[in-house]
Amino acid sequence: MTTPRRGSLREEQKRLTKARIVETARTLFETQGYSDVRVDDIAAAVGCSRATFYLHFTSKGEVLRAIALDGTLASVLDFYADLDRVLALGSRESFADWMTRAIDWFFANKNMLPAWDEATALEPEFRAVAREGIMALADTMPDYLARWPEHRRDEARLRIELLVAQLERFFTRWAMQGTIEVSAEQAAAVLTDVWFPALQAPA
Repeated sequence: MTTPRRGSLREEQKRLTKARIVETARTLFETQGYSDVRVDDIAAAVGCSRATFYLHFTSKGEVLRAIALDGTLASVLDFYADLDRVLALGSRESFADWMTRAIDWFFANKNMLPAWDEATALEPEFRAVAREGIMALADTMPDYLARWPEHRRDEARLRIELLVAQLERFFTRWAMQGTIEVSAEQAAAVLTDVWFPALQAPA
């Protein structure tokens, strides 16, 4: 049997520590929001020192960026890639099913939404991440964009961005603030009525 090299063990320990920081920070952000969580809180919950935290991340904002890039953004990119497939079918029924699943996706990620909003408001660097993320969604929909005339591609991208924005705000007001009273089924039906025709490429 071969003995693992000291360097490889150290690298594995670093990887595990970094993963624990990310997972612990996600739990804290979900339960306490973004602004109320300090680097000291994350380090204490992980059981490491501030110095160890700063070996892996320069700030709590960078941790939130890692959560977005490695987890949430990856899943939402897959979701909008599937919307590209759905729109190519031209089926309102398929789009309605996608809209229902979109609402389910927000439910699965609802605990992180307040932290995203706080970070976007407070951290210029995270606003850039959020902007890049929204732009990346359109990039996962090449078939949809290709059906638009080249001189209207920016409009096509804007429609996708407006869809994302409306879904986020609707979900926040409905499921989190309780200022909109409607069932998930009714919401999906009306959102389908609005957005299925709005996302159709010009003939």
